[in-house]
Amino acid sequence: MLVLELFFFLVLILIAAEVFVNALEHLGERLGISEGVTGSLFAAVGTALPETLVPLLAIFAGTQNQQLNEEIGVGAILGAPLMLSTLSLFLMTLAVWKRRGSQGHLTPERTGLTRDLNFFLGAFALSCVALFVPHDIAGIRAALAFVMVLIYFFYVMLTLKASEKLVKDGHATEAGEPMWLSKLGIPTNWTTILIQLAAGLALLVAGAKGFIHGIEDAAPLLGISALVLSLMIVPIATELPEKVNSILWIRRHKDTLAFGNITGAMVFQGTLLPAIGILLTPWIPQKEVLAGVVITLLAASWLRFMIARGQLRVWMLAVNGALYVTYLIIALA
Repeated sequence: MLVLELFFFLVLILIAAEVFVNALEHLGERLGISEGVTGSLFAAVGTALPETLVPLLAIFAGTQNQQLNEEIGVGAILGAPLMLSTLSLFLMTLAVWKRRGSQGHLTPERTGLTRDLNFFLGAFALSCVALFVPHDIAGIRAALAFVMVLIYFFYVMLTLKASEKLVKDGHATEAGEPMWLSKLGIPTNWTTILIQLAAGLALLVAGAKGFIHGIEDAAPLLGISALVLSLMIVPIATELPEKVNSILWIRRHKDTLAFGNITGAMVFQGTLLPAIGILLTPWIPQKEVLAGVVITLLAASWLRFMIARGQLRVWMLAVNGALYVTYLIIALA
């Protein structure tokens, strides 16, 4: 019964994400913005909503067990950047391994990708520092959280500023398929786009809330803590399925959208959510937490280093997959 419950809420989350992202693509096309903005901001935030809602709902409106709520919250907050920087990137490159070959080139728009990674690494490093700041030193914790929020604000400003030039260079957003509502005979306009966005968000909230209670029941049955379960299962269940978008985009040679969908979500999830975790949870360097933060930083640094070298090849992201396996070994040992 529990498996069916988790499966139901997973399906609900997947449907909600598809509805939301479909509307976002049409919104980006209507606004005349670049693929970089649509991928790094709109699609990234949209597909990050499920695992964004899980920690927020767990912390503010979870179960009666406050410690369990905090464990689910911390695990979901840190698990998403970990999975995005390791498993998601590896699966994306695996999708084109046969077609492009291990030495094949990956060709995302480099300035946007570099910007994403620079902001993510800077902000996420602060979340690592915060692990070692005692909870009773509230002033320093609050300052770190404020800086992380500020980092995301500047990131959004710079990304939007770069949009106009990218559109002129041929990187404008084009919706991949018609609006879902249009398939019901409803015309596509600003109103219907906003209605579909709102419907997708409502379904995401319902799915995330149900998933929290599923984790609460599953953790004792599996004999592992809610922290470890949420670090591994929540991001895979709520984030990874939506990153199928990146797989589809990269197979269609839309590498900028594919990478932006992942790295933009990394910036969003590496700034705003850890800031909330620093303020509202114990945020201490437990083995599973510290290992996850360090491996996430290593994975993102590896991608940033490869981009700086000037060429990004398919085989290079296999390293990110190996880092995810390394984390599993550490966490489950």
